[in-house]
Amino acid sequence: MVWQAYKKVKANKGSAGIDGMTWDYVDNNLQEVLYKLWNRLTSGCYFPAPVRQVAIAKKDGGLRTLGIPTVIDRIAQQVVKHHLELQVEPIFHNGSYGYRPNRSCHDAVAKANSNCFNHDFVIDIDIQGFFDTINHELLLKAVRHYCKDKWVILYVERWLKAGIIEQDGKGASRKTF
Repeated sequence: MVWQAYKKVKANKGSAGIDGMTWDYVDNNLQEVLYKLWNRLTSGCYFPAPVRQVAIAKKDGGLRTLGIPTVIDRIAQQVVKHHLELQVEPIFHNGSYGYRPNRSCHDAVAKANSNCFNHDFVIDIDIQGFFDTINHELLLKAVRHYCKDKWVILYVERWLKAGIIEQDGKGASRKTF
């Protein structure tokens, strides 16, 4: 699982997190890095690092804040993501497109376009700031409902509690809702 996750995350590239670990370092120390991650994940000793906060300019002139996890944390997240997808993907509504495998925003727009010709109503949902304001307890309740694997719940909870390193280098706690 860790090897498959590494390959998938590496294909997306991405910058280093707060630890400064680059893909070159991971590739040059692959066996050691992946074994260490696998060992920590399987023993319950894996703890994510805080995410590096960066501001990205939006087209309208505002700023959007993103959290950049470490390379190792992205690999660990991919392990859990893949495991969870196997369990929950079959029960998602066919009209759902967000963050689903083999579905894109272009697919969602095409589906919405075809729906416009079949229905005489519109549903408009704005999810601005959704991940910044989601209730962590409700999220964990949903994960527990659909996944009984204790290791998945353990790591999802730890990611939700991982801190943030702001752009000025100061540490901060995540807001819980």
